[in-house]
Amino acid sequence: MRVKICGITSIEDALLAVDAGADALGLVFYPPSPRNVTLEQAAEIARAVSPFAVLTGLFVDAHPEQVERVLGQVPLNLLQFHGSETAPYCRQFHRPYIKAIRMKPELNPVEAIAAYPDARGILLDAYRKGVPGGTGDTFDWQRVPRDAARNGRHVILAGGLTPGNVAEAIEAARPQAVDVSGGVESAPGRKDPQKVRAFIRAARSAVVEQNLHKEFEQ
Repeated sequence: MRVKICGITSIEDALLAVDAGADALGLVFYPPSPRNVTLEQAAEIARAVSPFAVLTGLFVDAHPEQVERVLGQVPLNLLQFHGSETAPYCRQFHRPYIKAIRMKPELNPVEAIAAYPDARGILLDAYRKGVPGGTGDTFDWQRVPRDAARNGRHVILAGGLTPGNVAEAIEAARPQAVDVSGGVESAPGRKDPQKVRAFIRAARSAVVEQNLHKEFEQ
């Protein structure tokens, strides 16, 4: 189980997350967010972390020039688009990307996922009108398409995850990765060391339990 800690705003929190076992870190380039980082902050964080951590830049309906400006100063490994971006928009930067899809009640997730055939992953998040993410809300995890992985689509589960519910979420949705921000914070943009470690332990333990159940059933 891969784990992404999003909304990193400081070197201290970045090193904490990597030390706790996070596979990826998320840097938010969306000024309305309390977790938004400047180019200077992002560059400092990038210089400080291990080269093996996947540094992800999150954008929300950004002008292409903004994305290019960030890419020119911050060595991002992955782009994450959290707005209404189309597949042609996402691929124009010639970087691996993941597309966030907010799970509106009327949304058909299979069709929504199919609209981004070249995305490296699809992040399924809770929906709240007018808010692109970071709400702390969950959604019905049973709505996650079970055959997405078999079709080569990597599903990243987000939305209201915490150390207390991530194992249940993984059991219900069977994603390939989980993404958390507010669920491991002491305040917006400030990660709580105990919560970060507890979240990653819970996510990895859930996978171990799943494997044990499979072996028993066989």
